[in-house]
Amino acid sequence: MISAVLIASAVTLAAPVGTALGHRRLKQAAGARLMRIDTPDGIDEQGFVRIGGIEQWISVRGENRANPVMLEIHGGPGSSNAIYGPRTRAWEKYFTIVRWDMRGTGKTLGRSGAAGQGELSFARMYEDAVEVTEHVRARMGVGQVVLVANSFGSTFGLRLARQYPDRYSAYVGTDQNIHDGGRDDSARRALLARLRAAGKRKELTTIEEMGADRRSWTAEQHAAYAKTVATTDPLTFRTMKSVVLKSLWFSPLHSLGELGTLGKGMKLSERILPQTAAFDDWADGTAFDLPFFVFQGDRDVLTPTDRVRQYVEDVHAPVKEFALIEEAGHFASFLHPDRFLHLMLTKVRPVVTGRTHAGAR
Repeated sequence: MISAVLIASAVTLAAPVGTALGHRRLKQAAGARLMRIDTPDGIDEQGFVRIGGIEQWISVRGENRANPVMLEIHGGPGSSNAIYGPRTRAWEKYFTIVRWDMRGTGKTLGRSGAAGQGELSFARMYEDAVEVTEHVRARMGVGQVVLVANSFGSTFGLRLARQYPDRYSAYVGTDQNIHDGGRDDSARRALLARLRAAGKRKELTTIEEMGADRRSWTAEQHAAYAKTVATTDPLTFRTMKSVVLKSLWFSPLHSLGELGTLGKGMKLSERILPQTAAFDDWADGTAFDLPFFVFQGDRDVLTPTDRVRQYVEDVHAPVKEFALIEEAGHFASFLHPDRFLHLMLTKVRPVVTGRTHAGAR
């Protein structure tokens, strides 16, 4: 999970280069050229679809409509994956990628403003995800789609995969978020140890005062915790600057005004975090009636890799695989999009198509 404040901090970090608008325009133009799809059987659509009573932004892109359809559920909450288009352009050669800005996020928020987002709750957004799935199946004329969920989006993803295995050809989690009903406090204790070692007394006091039971935390406390975890872990912080910040700043799909809307949406969506704090993925069930994959950064401290591994070990599924993306923490699929694609081509695509990818080794 990445909190709204954490991502908003990355937007703020862009301020020192805010005067380099000419460089930004050049990078945006290069990104737009890279993202151009001109293959005969390709698809490049983006626009607003009425989902859950409001207009929500959906993008559908790929070089061949015959490829498997991949529906992404973004994290945050409120953190749009649309900014990563240039980084993940190679994925669109092998999958038709559907990206959706949830209510309270990005272009969906920009369409009708905060007052027009309706109910911002986990339950409402879960129903939105079901409706988006049905829209995509109908639009693309397919019975099933590959469900790919990252970070906070994987909280939705696990439940969608468990409840609707007939609608998804496979589940793929990355930056996988595993809830355990508050039983495991090891990640918080590791954070406290880092803060003590670094002599960060103010942050140490803040985290200590929250207490061990995250089920009692406010939305602001959830956000402050995630921000502290990320900024005190060197790998995560470097990734924030080199991947998230740059993707935000140079996105060819977003104007300067829309960057501000992205930040507002991340803050607005914080209210959802306490609603999931008591979730227990083990209690909800470890049986899945579809192929189940998790590709996790080997050094993820935000959604701790060891906890994810423990959960996957308990999963029962027709096909199951857990793989590490090395030298990666959170945002693993966007830090190393080539490695993530390799896993998708060698592990997932053969299962959903029944054919081994030609480049698999």
